[in-house]
Amino acid sequence: MTKFKICDSRQWQFLLFVTGRTIVIFTSILLFSESNVANAGQYPINIAQIMQTDSPDATLAAAELAYQQGKELYEQGTAESLLQAIAKFEIALPFYRKAGDRSSEAFTVAHLGKIYSDLGQQQKALSYLNQALSIRQQLGDQKGETITLNNIGNVYLNSGELQKGLSYFHQALLLKQQMGDKAGEALTLNNIGIVYLESTQYQKALDYFNQALPLRRQVKDKAGEARTLNNIGKVYLDLGERQKALNYYNQVLLPIQQVGDKVGEAIALNNIGTVYLDLRERQKGLDYFNQALPISRQVGDKSGEARSLNNIGTVYLNLGERQKGLDYFNQALPLFQLVENKVGLATTLNNIGTVYLDLGEQQKALDYFNQSLVLHRQVGNRAREAQTLYNVASVQRNQGNLNAALTEIKTVINIVEDLRTKINSQELRTSYFATVQNYYEFYIDLLMQLHKQQPSQGYDALALQTSERARARSLLELLTEAKTDIRQGVEPKLLSQERNLQQKLDTLEKRRIQLLGGNHTSAQVQVLEKENEALLEQYQQIQAQIRATSPRYAALTQPQPLSLTQIQQQVLDDNTLLLEYSLGEKRSYLWAVTNKSITSYELPKRADIEATVQKFRQEITTPYLRNSPSIDVLSQQLLTPVAQQLEKKRLVVVSDGALQYVPFSALTRPNSKGSSSYEPLLLNHEIITLPSASTVAILRREHKERKSAAKTLVVLADPIFSSDDERLQGKVQVFRPPVAENNLDSLALSRIATDSDISFERLRFTRQEAEQILALVPANEGKQAFDFTASRTTATSNELSQYRIIHFATHGILNSKHPELSGVVLSLFDDKGMPQNGFLRLHDVFNLNLQAELVVLSACKTGLGEEVKGEGLVGLTRGFMYAGSPRVVVSLWSVDDQATSELMKVFYKKMLQEGLKPAAALRIAQIEIWRTQKYAAPYYWAAFTLQGEWK
Repeated sequence: MTKFKICDSRQWQFLLFVTGRTIVIFTSILLFSESNVANAGQYPINIAQIMQTDSPDATLAAAELAYQQGKELYEQGTAESLLQAIAKFEIALPFYRKAGDRSSEAFTVAHLGKIYSDLGQQQKALSYLNQALSIRQQLGDQKGETITLNNIGNVYLNSGELQKGLSYFHQALLLKQQMGDKAGEALTLNNIGIVYLESTQYQKALDYFNQALPLRRQVKDKAGEARTLNNIGKVYLDLGERQKALNYYNQVLLPIQQVGDKVGEAIALNNIGTVYLDLRERQKGLDYFNQALPISRQVGDKSGEARSLNNIGTVYLNLGERQKGLDYFNQALPLFQLVENKVGLATTLNNIGTVYLDLGEQQKALDYFNQSLVLHRQVGNRAREAQTLYNVASVQRNQGNLNAALTEIKTVINIVEDLRTKINSQELRTSYFATVQNYYEFYIDLLMQLHKQQPSQGYDALALQTSERARARSLLELLTEAKTDIRQGVEPKLLSQERNLQQKLDTLEKRRIQLLGGNHTSAQVQVLEKENEALLEQYQQIQAQIRATSPRYAALTQPQPLSLTQIQQQVLDDNTLLLEYSLGEKRSYLWAVTNKSITSYELPKRADIEATVQKFRQEITTPYLRNSPSIDVLSQQLLTPVAQQLEKKRLVVVSDGALQYVPFSALTRPNSKGSSSYEPLLLNHEIITLPSASTVAILRREHKERKSAAKTLVVLADPIFSSDDERLQGKVQVFRPPVAENNLDSLALSRIATDSDISFERLRFTRQEAEQILALVPANEGKQAFDFTASRTTATSNELSQYRIIHFATHGILNSKHPELSGVVLSLFDDKGMPQNGFLRLHDVFNLNLQAELVVLSACKTGLGEEVKGEGLVGLTRGFMYAGSPRVVVSLWSVDDQATSELMKVFYKKMLQEGLKPAAALRIAQIEIWRTQKYAAPYYWAAFTLQGEWK
């Protein structure tokens, strides 16, 4: 097997049908309206005789007979029957012309155009369809005209001439709306969405599909509804939302099979298979492709056949069977050429190039990539253009042409930056950005290789800036919009819909509490989960529409990540050292930046570091381990190169990947002078963690002019989780679960009960913790919210905006599958013993309006969240920063109740009585707890970390 110095086959982007980035979509084309001509069965006349007669009736009868036979053959849908149908329609056509039946002539040429389009002969199709359009316009047949406009648009779409297709679809849409034809309007909206999808304008595509879907349902067009659901699934797949895509695709297959749409069935099977291929379930994907292939062959769908062949080839390529993969690609290529499908042709050329690249035949690979690139540019699909340019850059790097590779990858990054800003939904923008992180990783590695060759040219500074461009971009944008009322000037109907959906989500949460608090079945829970998922999707779509139509949002300048000079000037000071990490497939990098210098280092590859981190996490979360070999190993990997620069400076750590789960305060200084005892890094360093260096600059800018809140501290602590809590005794409980056991671990995670391993027992030490903290401030400066008042109602009230410090001493929930459902658990019962929604979820946090200087989440795992490539841990921290707090103290694992209480006492004493900044106070508190014999193990003190502003 050939080995490469730079990269391996897993890095290559397989475009259309290969990784599921651009699978085929339904075009939902409607061809025929009802014919008003007589039934051919009434005219049993020999066609040969008609050639000899001038009888109008006989001529029309012959035309009808041939037309009806052609239509029946067309509806059989096989490759053979389509060719036979052409012959019949070609017999009918001159008879209709002879009889002067212009309407039937239009139907006939329209049929011929559709069949030739199905067979991939697009120029012939266009010739016939243009004849049909001209006749229908002359006859004033608006319905027929709209059908033909749609079909011509589809031909251009299939040919890759997207703008021409869009022009015809818009003409059709205008007529459909004037006619009040809801079914036709839905079809045309769907087709316009497809054009935008093919041109990678994902937000516009989704908007059109979401306009089409309710119309499909209104007119009870089940097959059309399935097509639009398929297309929405395609958008989500392109944006990296695989599970969501699969959910949509699974709704498509049955209705398509029920209406006997064989072409559609093959497409649906291919689409489902592509998701499984993208999920690395290769055998499952192959099974679906092998089901699709014979169906496409049966109906003579050459595009569908080529698509399945291409997908099967990809599976074998992923399995390492390169020659077998190449064989399938070479079968697909001539079929795409035959049907003049530029998109399919471009993709297959790219995939063949990928095989040759994998085989080490660099020049051959480059030739195929360049052929593919020309076609992608002709079609105007910028995402696929970027993927192919990335492959071109990879070849050039392998050939040692680093500067040429640099030119190409810069273009790729520019395309990505342009595409991501066109997606209004922050969730989908984040998902899309995750799918292109390999481009940024390539760019960083290339710049660092150039830095090795030319150390004085500033390539390391550019690599650092690229690292900043590759991370936490959505967070920067959220922080920029946080203090702008983006809802001002937005249509009231949209704001009403947003409020309505928020209320529905809250109502659903209450229903879930009641359900999970008593006897329930898994089927009942699943119904609620589906309803919740649908509501969340609607909520996100409404928020995307608000951003798209907000004058205030449009006026916001997109925040740009900082350059080296800007980081040095705006973020760092004389006593602060930035350590920024970037993990890579072949090697990782560390940049050590002061306000006057930058040095960079090469580290082990991602897999090696991840293995060490895994071992480290296992050991550091063990209560009895005061020291462990994994601490030393990880410290050596991450800090050895920079050990001499650490001195006693404040360390600002920007982590990547698995390193986000590492509390750097628990690491040790490498090569400590012969010391055999464990001395954590925090002994000499104040340590801050950040999602990116640019984040601090945005936080400082947004909070620069803000007035300080009037009061000091509010504490929410010791809520009521269980129906058998002693504080509920004597309360009039209208509702009491029949089983006195706590089901709230299922409830809180809401999607899947097994997502959580947290037990919701009362945290008795949180009350003591809260009382001791509140004793440090005057009574009129603090507020306690204990027991029933430690509630979601309190947490979401405007009163919280009066306090500089907000402290939550309760359980935290991490939902890594659905980070928007992570949150803080507050009192689940009111003072009458009735169950209530006590879950402060991430979307609730985003809707808070705080004036806080600090939020402390003294709860389990509050610092974690879903790890999203390019964003880091998407969880509660960003929610509270958006809500108005420039710094948040969070935990990286489930913490010991009593140890946390002791740590928080010292932390607040140092802040409130001795005037230390939060970061410095946290460090002192952790050192004091570490020096306590009982809590010396890192498990007890290292979980807490300050994220955000340290000044």
